[in-house]
Amino acid sequence: MRTPPRFDRGHTDDLMTFLTSSPTPYHAVASAAERLEKAGFRQVSETDAWDGSLGGRYVLRGGAIVAWYVPEGATPHTPFRIVGAHTDSPNLRVKPRPDSGAHGWRQIAVEIYGGPLLNSWLDRDLGIAGRLSLRDGTSRLVNVDRPLLRVPQLAIHLDRTVTSEGLKLDKQRHLQPVWGLGDDVRDGDLIAFLEEESGVPAGEVTGWDLMTHSVELPAYLGRDNDLLAGPRMDNLLSVHAGTAALAAVAGSGDALPYIPVLAAFDHEENGSQSDTGADGPLLGGVLERSVFARGGSYEDRARAFAGTVCLSSDTGHAVHPNYAERHDPTHHPRADAGPLLKVNVNNRYATDGSGRAVFAAACDKAGVPFQTFVSNNSMPCGTTIGPITAARHGIRTVDIGVAILSMHSVRELCGAKDPYLLANALVAFLEG
Repeated sequence: MRTPPRFDRGHTDDLMTFLTSSPTPYHAVASAAERLEKAGFRQVSETDAWDGSLGGRYVLRGGAIVAWYVPEGATPHTPFRIVGAHTDSPNLRVKPRPDSGAHGWRQIAVEIYGGPLLNSWLDRDLGIAGRLSLRDGTSRLVNVDRPLLRVPQLAIHLDRTVTSEGLKLDKQRHLQPVWGLGDDVRDGDLIAFLEEESGVPAGEVTGWDLMTHSVELPAYLGRDNDLLAGPRMDNLLSVHAGTAALAAVAGSGDALPYIPVLAAFDHEENGSQSDTGADGPLLGGVLERSVFARGGSYEDRARAFAGTVCLSSDTGHAVHPNYAERHDPTHHPRADAGPLLKVNVNNRYATDGSGRAVFAAACDKAGVPFQTFVSNNSMPCGTTIGPITAARHGIRTVDIGVAILSMHSVRELCGAKDPYLLANALVAFLEG
């Protein structure tokens, strides 16, 4: 008998709230932690000794979070069921010396992070958000969520070939946003402004990790409101679904054969090689410490990892109605047709036949349809945290996600049902 769905349209409403409150990876993990706290989880410090008691725990490190729930009856060698995702999205990030300008315009110097669709950042009202590091060693989140910056496009009168030859943007010269008028540009203006905005005494900020974001709110779209438009769905849609699924499983009171885990990493968009990325030691360290805290040995750790499965959840490509020839002719993922099973024989995705069976069983239990994505042979696909997780930890990994359009745009598009179809499938997977 199939389990009745736990999530419905209200899940998509909450996703919109999550996207708005999470303009940066640091805000995203804070938002996820807040939801987990309400579900009874508590934060543990990596510098403290851990105990093996039952219940939910989570670790925060920069823009990454790993959370897990130890159920009644868990042993040191109980395997894990992991939902993996990433918190970062392509964007424009503030340089170490941000204050610049020319010809009477005040500007902010930015660097390109990841692979954004650059044209989508033009003529958008942008806010600025991120993490401020203070003189006393603490940090403070800041979010100026109002129109503050803008990257103005060149008028067509000054670029008559733009419609015939296409828009050509130089990453250094053409993407520096304006934020005011004046010739007296001074070093420290932006940071002084952010200190005032965040209530930090002047001169206390000694470091920063800042980025821009569109201040346009997520919205339902279409005649029947059956589409969702919003920022950073790659990949906060999966982070939100994984958080909701873990909280639901932990609060169900059901006996669980696995230890459910959420692992949301930073820096996927530029290779995952950091202490908060999937190619770093964070996940393996947390899982091992969980085993050892429950009295386990290295043998228990090996047994637990051997029985572990990870769903690497990231967005994928729906067939674009204006560019259908760019997609594989026999695999046409559609919006609101359920999550994608992502396959690539060159191991850009980690899915194999046994992994497909695990995901198919979870979807069947949840009453959720799923579909398969494979790239056109002439257009090699991107990759995810899936192959990295499988190779680094020896964990069976399956790549999945939700089909969207406009991936890496400042504003992406998906079906309004797909977020909660994914969340229901994740619940069934974590339950085992």
